[in-house]
Amino acid sequence: MRVLARVETALLNQTGYLFQWSPVCLAIGIGLYFSLRFEPDGTFYGGLAVTIAICLGMARKLPTGWAALATGGAMIAAGFILAGARAHTVAEPVLSWRYYGPVEGRVVAMDRSASDALRVTLDRVRIGDVPEDRRPQRVRLSLHGGAGPLFPGQRIMTTAHLSPPQGPVEPGGFDFRRHAWFQRLGAVGYTRVPVLIVAPPRPEGVRVTAWRMAISTHVRTILPGEVGGFAAAVTTGDRSGMGQETLKSLRASNLAHLLAISGLHMGLLTGFVYLMCRVLFSAIPVLALRFPIRKLAAVCAIIAGTIYLLLSGGNVATERAFVMASVMLGAILIDRRAISLRAVAVAALIVLVLRPESLLSPGFQMSFAATTALVAVFGALRDFGPMPGPNWLKPVAGLLMSSAIAGLATAPIGAAHFNTMSHYGLLANMLSVPVMGTVVVPSAVVAALLAPFGLEALPLMAMGLGLEWILTVSEWVSGLGGAQGYVVSPPRYVLPMIALGGLWMALWQGRVKWAGIIPVAAAMLLWGQGQRPDILIADSGGLVGIMTDQGRALSKQKGSGFVATVWLENDGDGAGQPQAANRWPTGMDGVQRVEWLGKEVLHITGKRAAQGISDCKDNQIVISAVALDLSGGCEVFDPKRLLKTGSLALKDGKITTTAEVTGDRLWSPRTREDRAFKPGQ
Repeated sequence: MRVLARVETALLNQTGYLFQWSPVCLAIGIGLYFSLRFEPDGTFYGGLAVTIAICLGMARKLPTGWAALATGGAMIAAGFILAGARAHTVAEPVLSWRYYGPVEGRVVAMDRSASDALRVTLDRVRIGDVPEDRRPQRVRLSLHGGAGPLFPGQRIMTTAHLSPPQGPVEPGGFDFRRHAWFQRLGAVGYTRVPVLIVAPPRPEGVRVTAWRMAISTHVRTILPGEVGGFAAAVTTGDRSGMGQETLKSLRASNLAHLLAISGLHMGLLTGFVYLMCRVLFSAIPVLALRFPIRKLAAVCAIIAGTIYLLLSGGNVATERAFVMASVMLGAILIDRRAISLRAVAVAALIVLVLRPESLLSPGFQMSFAATTALVAVFGALRDFGPMPGPNWLKPVAGLLMSSAIAGLATAPIGAAHFNTMSHYGLLANMLSVPVMGTVVVPSAVVAALLAPFGLEALPLMAMGLGLEWILTVSEWVSGLGGAQGYVVSPPRYVLPMIALGGLWMALWQGRVKWAGIIPVAAAMLLWGQGQRPDILIADSGGLVGIMTDQGRALSKQKGSGFVATVWLENDGDGAGQPQAANRWPTGMDGVQRVEWLGKEVLHITGKRAAQGISDCKDNQIVISAVALDLSGGCEVFDPKRLLKTGSLALKDGKITTTAEVTGDRLWSPRTREDRAFKPGQ
């Protein structure tokens, strides 16, 4: 009874902070939905609805502390239902076979692929004689055959290779099928022939996109080269003008976040507009004496943020940043503290309700991790009074502390998702972020104000000088010895443990908050103890990777480059595919053989090699990129079987398939017959 009394007292002390825990509970429910290996049915959701009603009914009758727990349970169930509803709402047809033939559609987005080719997203798609009920609503194509100037709204035609969105390259890895599902992307592919424009741009439905691309083109005309591409990226979200080497340099120096129009950009923009309008309104006696200029400035900042949201293309990261900035500016309108954990909680709730799938994105995780850590730490420091030291040093100390806190909060998330750590990222950000806030963003705002009068060139050139400085810093830092380190992928439960431990320390009150260190420390220990699979097999059967003393050895020097890159990154290995292929212990002939725990793994890489093998032994595992018809008791994974299993991982004597890990979800292949459908059947 004493224990229960103490628990009730602790809960009672937290009820004033109950709202801050609401998005945490909602996120737990969303995470539970995505962790399932089956798709819940209507009965399951009905049971959750009953659970919500029971929990809310209990919350009205229980003591205050226990009512908080009941409300949290209702929020968890609500998060689960929200995620399921969102997944069904965005459902669109997905291509279920490999296709080669004519493709026609309207350009709605443009960017660049990992191979530095122009990439377009099409809607209103026509694909050969594919019936409408099986026709993807959106298709993304990499253009390797050349194309003239393309604009949103144009209708284009080409001959292309299409395939369903790819599943995880290894069991438990990132599932691009799920990512594409929520983008309503039903097929991806490429073309090596020229693109034909079959209809001029039509603005219906893409007016904002056309406006964005026109501004991007104009900016790149005034600021040519990589600086212009950088300027277009931070103003309109268009990265098609940036080369891969520049992107690699920014990632290696931990400055890639300056490209994404997210919290930093939205905060700098709305903050600058708010400050500028407040100073301007203060200089006008009629306004200063009769109106609340703080609130007027906040309204102007919200309007500026809305325009920036539209200009940037309204991607998930920008929407999240806009919601957070609007909540904090809205707090000024209702005379509440603008920067508080409650404001962060409101922003998180709005984002999770609108886009539950964003919980899984590194952008959401890093953005709210950094914001929560900054608000919590500086809120705690505020209780100790003003910072000691001379006034001129305080801004520098504040910037250093902000960068260190945000970097520490986001480092585990970035390392888990991208398998890299920038050792000099703090230095690069110290040299670049102040320039972003004092030169780049103000110049962009002034350019936008002067653009209607044709006077935007001068502020854009000032903006270009700031961006050129950032690119110089990026190139210098990324070139330092040991600038980038590589980190092995953690087990799936590590990040949730770190997140819950960190949130406990940020949100809980009293000395018990320091108990959050325990799950964080345990997660880091488990991360270090994790072991990678002995052997990885691509879902095409065309690539095999075995772990050796020198690192993972790959079965071929080129081909399946994306799969090879991801495997090596997940291993925390900085080697390229050719270097990893040189580690292969046997010759790269038609049949490659390796030993694994008393069994022999055979990798057959061509039709000629496959024709030379007709039988196999019980202790053999045969991997082939072409269909096989073997006699004997071996385990065979050829394209027919890999179509069902997906990629494979061999570890501790067990074969794990992607199909076993992901289960049967809305975004996963349903049956063999669905995948085998061909037009005309």
